[in-house]
Amino acid sequence: MDAIAIANAHIRPALSRALQATGRGVVLAAAAVLSLALLVATTLATAFILLGVGVLLLPLLTPLVRRLTGLCRELAAHSGVAIATPYLPERPSEPGAVGWVQRCRSILTDPASWRDLLFLLLNVFVGFVLGLLPATLLVYAVEGLVLSSGFWMLIRESGVDFWYGFTPMNTWPRAALGALVSLAVFGIWVVAAPGVVAGHAHFAKALLGPGERALIASRMRHLSETRSDVINIQASELRRIERDLHDGAQARLVAIGMKLGAATRQLRTNPDVAETLLVDARNATANALEELRCLIRGIHPPVLAERGLEDAVRAIALESPIDVDITADVPGRLAAPAESAVYFAISELLTNVVKHANADRASIDLRHEDDALRAVVIDNGQGGADASVGTGLRGIERRCATFDGTFVLNSPEGGPTVAILELPCALYSPRTSSF
Repeated sequence: MDAIAIANAHIRPALSRALQATGRGVVLAAAAVLSLALLVATTLATAFILLGVGVLLLPLLTPLVRRLTGLCRELAAHSGVAIATPYLPERPSEPGAVGWVQRCRSILTDPASWRDLLFLLLNVFVGFVLGLLPATLLVYAVEGLVLSSGFWMLIRESGVDFWYGFTPMNTWPRAALGALVSLAVFGIWVVAAPGVVAGHAHFAKALLGPGERALIASRMRHLSETRSDVINIQASELRRIERDLHDGAQARLVAIGMKLGAATRQLRTNPDVAETLLVDARNATANALEELRCLIRGIHPPVLAERGLEDAVRAIALESPIDVDITADVPGRLAAPAESAVYFAISELLTNVVKHANADRASIDLRHEDDALRAVVIDNGQGGADASVGTGLRGIERRCATFDGTFVLNSPEGGPTVAILELPCALYSPRTSSF
């Protein structure tokens, strides 16, 4: 049982990683062959731009080049190397021949296009060698095992002297030595295959990652989108507050004024009726105050302003109908907008857990590390949550993006659901209270 447990814990995962890396390597080798074809075609199209032919061909070939480099980025992501898209935003082009010229100009003035060509040139060799190396090691190891099992005798009977590595396969002792060599090659394949493919991923990142201009353009686009989101969120919040005041507190205050007026008129002629009206007005005043308190909690909860984010999140957990475990380490206060954003994001996530996840337990891990606030919400529900569907999760994404933060949701069918929020922010004062 110990040997089986060791195999399940170490050997099988290592074999699985090596096989997956070998498969990605074969794809990289095929991409290297395509790199050569696209390199030649794109180079010729660029050279023939002045003749007019390149103006027609370059906009057709560039999407193919970027699709191939995009495939390399996806393969690099499987090796744990994330490569952001480096291309500048495309400008709108006019129809007809003028549009083709504009697209060619946009392609030629984008530094990422030239880096793609350099990647295609180098990937013809680097991608082919690194891509085929894991498969070559695996095939060579299997070949040695097959030969040492007795196939060397068939080859010897045909009159051919076959060597495996540096060992002639002509006797059983030498075949056993060949089997040991093949096992060593197999071990090298298991260990080296993921690293070899990861090496290509780092090579791709060096050439296919975004440059300074692309980073600035991406940053500007992100700021423009988040600014629009902030404006929309503020407008919707103002409309909600106005609607709540109009339908709730304002209506109750008008009713209170009417009851006080009626009580004034009845005070001398009918004191009992006046007393009843005054009691009703007092009760309506209490209801109006409660509605105003609820409205204030929806704008900025008092517990958040008074005690800080950590205690405010604990208050949410205490009010939740399911069991919520809290682990928090936020040794100070954050800027009020950042605290409010995280508070309402966590509140929205717990509300979704209660309404849709069919869960009976959740956990919240809240901590501040490396000038960033990180919140992880996990539930044991049915999973299947999708951030692209519905407004609640999209609203959380917009809240995080407003502060240049990130929101990552992992919710496979059957659960568990893991939601991770991360906002870059600094602490500016020590925590002064706690439950």
